[in-house]
Amino acid sequence: MIIEKTATRNWLVGSLIAALTSLGAHAQSQSPIKIGFVSTLSGPSGVLGQEVSDGFKLALKKSNGLLGGRVVQVTYGDDKGAPDVGRQLVDKMVESDGVQIVTGFVFSNVLLAVSKPILDSGAFIISPVAGPSQLAGKQCHPHFFSVAWQNDTITESIAVEMAKQKVPNTYFMAPNYPGGRDQLAGLKRYYKGDITEVFTSFGQLDYSAEIAALRAKNPASVLFFYPGGMGINFVKQFAQAGLQSKIPLYTSANTIDQTALPAIGDAALGLSSSALWSEGFDNAASKEFTAEFEKEYKRVPSGFAATAYDAARILDATLTSIHGNIENKKAFRTAMESAKFESVRGRFKFNSNHFPIQNFYLTKVEKNAKGEVVAAVKGLIDEDHTDAYVGECKMAAE
Repeated sequence: MIIEKTATRNWLVGSLIAALTSLGAHAQSQSPIKIGFVSTLSGPSGVLGQEVSDGFKLALKKSNGLLGGRVVQVTYGDDKGAPDVGRQLVDKMVESDGVQIVTGFVFSNVLLAVSKPILDSGAFIISPVAGPSQLAGKQCHPHFFSVAWQNDTITESIAVEMAKQKVPNTYFMAPNYPGGRDQLAGLKRYYKGDITEVFTSFGQLDYSAEIAALRAKNPASVLFFYPGGMGINFVKQFAQAGLQSKIPLYTSANTIDQTALPAIGDAALGLSSSALWSEGFDNAASKEFTAEFEKEYKRVPSGFAATAYDAARILDATLTSIHGNIENKKAFRTAMESAKFESVRGRFKFNSNHFPIQNFYLTKVEKNAKGEVVAAVKGLIDEDHTDAYVGECKMAAE
């Protein structure tokens, strides 16, 4: 209302040219920024999308429903973890809804299926979780940003720790989709021990046959990547098979966190993982986020919620720096590349391929003073870790 009154007063006292300029600026400031939010909100992995959605919504609440001072109109869609469903949602959002930003993606297979139509439309993708290798290297794009990670790096980080511990061999298990294959690539890049590779069906929930084969192999360690319900079932079945105290379990960042630990319980004790954030982080932004999330949703946040929260916060900082002018795509892209905001992770910056340069930490699942099963931070694994594909990225001009 204040802006409207100011614009009206200028029209009464100004020239026609000044009036038109004022009215144009007024219309831009009042039109909503249109965001498409596509995530996995149902099925065995629906908890992950819910965490992403809740983290994003919490950040919007903190900024009073505004980004860069402009009202935000968010259209939500459930991709069900299926690329074809994601494509249908995105096509409507781009063609009918005119979205300017699309976010929310959890799984890389969905993101890869929808990235071209989004980017071809001129909209931006701000990924809060999925970070496929293709978009970090030769297919990098000026309108694509990953706020969480490049998939390989979350396995690279735990591989660094396993190498430090001189683990002689490992049994790698993951679903057969782009995210799982990226994880194996990251493992091979930093871990030089013997690796047995086992890929399973995406969405598989029964691992009895695979665990029997694992038992027969008797490896020195197991490194798995099973987000959501897949990971819950795998860890519980691993423990039920009597292997919890016999073979050390390792996993990559955010695979086993507060989205899974309450359901797994004691079966997860002793599991080691890499992490880029934990609810125990001591910086001011993290403390505020954790307290506000627990107050809003009555549960401890996961890393998925944290990176989604960061995604919304960096959007607000970027748009504020350009006075909300999302229509100036070059200015928005440039501002995103160097945006300054208080990340829950502490230090944060984008590399030249629009993927993060960040620290990774070692966590170990144990019980805290309250008797709760948590992933406790044990120390720094790697500082300012960068992905392996940045050298392949030849970022196009706007």
